[in-house]
Amino acid sequence: MKTQQVAQEVAEMLLKIKAVTFRFDPPYTYTTGLKSPIYTDIRRVISFPDVRRKVVNYLFELMANIINFDDIDYVSGTATAGIPLAALMAEKLDIPMIYVRKATKKHGLENLIEGYLKKGSKVVVIEDIYSTGSSAIHNSDSIRRVGGKVDYSMAIMTYEIPQAEINFKKNDIKTLTLTTGKIVAKTAFEKNILTEKEKKKVIDWFDNPYEWAKKL
Repeated sequence: MKTQQVAQEVAEMLLKIKAVTFRFDPPYTYTTGLKSPIYTDIRRVISFPDVRRKVVNYLFELMANIINFDDIDYVSGTATAGIPLAALMAEKLDIPMIYVRKATKKHGLENLIEGYLKKGSKVVVIEDIYSTGSSAIHNSDSIRRVGGKVDYSMAIMTYEIPQAEINFKKNDIKTLTLTTGKIVAKTAFEKNILTEKEKKKVIDWFDNPYEWAKKL
């Protein structure tokens, strides 16, 4: 299936299972304090077997088209939403998996990376969605600090926020995704979930979320 068709189908699936929702008055407030008209909970994907299966297959196909499988020794999940996706991908690829915590444990072995990572291994980081890119970058940096190699990160969806693109480039991480926030917003408009005016507000947020919030 062509990339654009996959992006459209994934957008439709995310809307159908309410993994993406919209709210304008009032908008959502993220943990960072940022205001947004869109909220994405990709974790819902794991609760719908048909959607879950398709998403994992599409991630596998995307990976196969871009990355040489000989260059993948491990997958690493970002805590917490990327962990189940990484587990499913590791099973499909029949390779080891690790995951990276948000912070070092305060007890026991005080691990930041869970699982066994062989030094020099090539790792693909699995994320659910890219907003600022901070989770995937933290994951990649943690792996690199202990001798692992990270060139690629994958996610189901990206907001395509300009600052995230800058952050990934600065950290030398190539990203692969199935769909984008703008495709989801346009699909929501086509399905009468959003009006034309609401669609524009969402797309404006993707272009500059910090300025968007100041206009409220």
